[in-house]
Amino acid sequence: MDFDYSDRCKELQTRLLAFMDEHIYPNEKAYKEEVDRNGAAGNRWVPLDLIERLKPLARTQGLWNLFLPKSPRAPEGLSNLDYAPLCEIMGRVSWAPEVFNCSAPDTGNMETLERYGTEEHKARWLEPLLRGEMRSAFAMTEPDVASSDATNIATRIERDGEEYVINGHKWWISGAGDPRCQIFIVMGKNDPNAARHQQQSMILVPADTPGVTIKRPLPVFGYDDAPHGHCEITFENVRVPASNMLLGEGRGFEIAQGRLGPGRIHHCMRSIGVAERALELMVRRLDSRVAFGRKISEQGVWRERIAESRIRIDTARLLTLKAAWMMDKVGNKGAQAEIAMIKVLGPNVAQQVLDWAIQAHGAGGVSDDFPLAYQWAGNRTLRLADGPDEVHRNAIAKLELARYA
Repeated sequence: MDFDYSDRCKELQTRLLAFMDEHIYPNEKAYKEEVDRNGAAGNRWVPLDLIERLKPLARTQGLWNLFLPKSPRAPEGLSNLDYAPLCEIMGRVSWAPEVFNCSAPDTGNMETLERYGTEEHKARWLEPLLRGEMRSAFAMTEPDVASSDATNIATRIERDGEEYVINGHKWWISGAGDPRCQIFIVMGKNDPNAARHQQQSMILVPADTPGVTIKRPLPVFGYDDAPHGHCEITFENVRVPASNMLLGEGRGFEIAQGRLGPGRIHHCMRSIGVAERALELMVRRLDSRVAFGRKISEQGVWRERIAESRIRIDTARLLTLKAAWMMDKVGNKGAQAEIAMIKVLGPNVAQQVLDWAIQAHGAGGVSDDFPLAYQWAGNRTLRLADGPDEVHRNAIAKLELARYA
């Protein structure tokens, strides 16, 4: 088991770290100010000039589409193992991945189109996404059912001649608020009488199709994540060509497993970056403050938390690298246990380190003067996104029980 990064990965790490130091960290305040200015002007839901200015710089430096392996349309794409440390670096700042065209849900959607789309789908949707000319969204979660069990999904996809008609209600659809979002990948049920995991399909729905209505953005702990957003959407008699069906009727779960494996591990890679940033901020804060006659970093309780943070972060990183290595060697299905384990471990580790970092900053930790509160809110959603902890723990237990059956 070799976790060493390739020479190309190491060289990209050096370039990416320099880019972050020169263009990302110094602009964190400017990013927030631009979002606030847009809100004061009455429209938070517009693309940010800051990010649009940085994208060409990232692309000219070869820091673009690094997430997509084995695609002739993205020859710069890396293996999962080589992408892991780069994704971690990007994850240290919430908006950084978009600068490199490596942000969710576009990464998962591009992987889906690359794996399961027709050449027509790829020409119309994948290529503009790879160029960063548009955004996309993935519509699976619904308000009226327990979506942790995706067989509950009630949205209907029904054939009518040379078209499919879609009716349903979705929410927490990330990216749908962005005016550049031009395509939805929608999961719905086309045959409720089929076998349990063959009832669902995935279909491409252009965002401007009549009957698609964005009802509202849904804030996360008060953050609306504009202009990206997480939205509630209805589909009312939405008609799309039959050719928009991905892979074929009843193959939605097959596609979901192919899509969600990389998506889950990318979340975990970024969460490790979040945890590293939180630990760095915590240590710097503790070392710069004096209480009861000595630096807070000299207090025993904080040394315990610093040590525990390092142990947990490195544990999560090693498991993430093992999962990435296995995905490269034996495929997503062969790595399903490791993917499930890191999907539980990564966000939980980041959440604890963030909590300690917030505590170390006192009242400042819960303010917007530091990135910790926003990162805490965003990271907390990862224990729900792409499957809640409980579902992944159940899957891990089933695999473990099967070993001794």
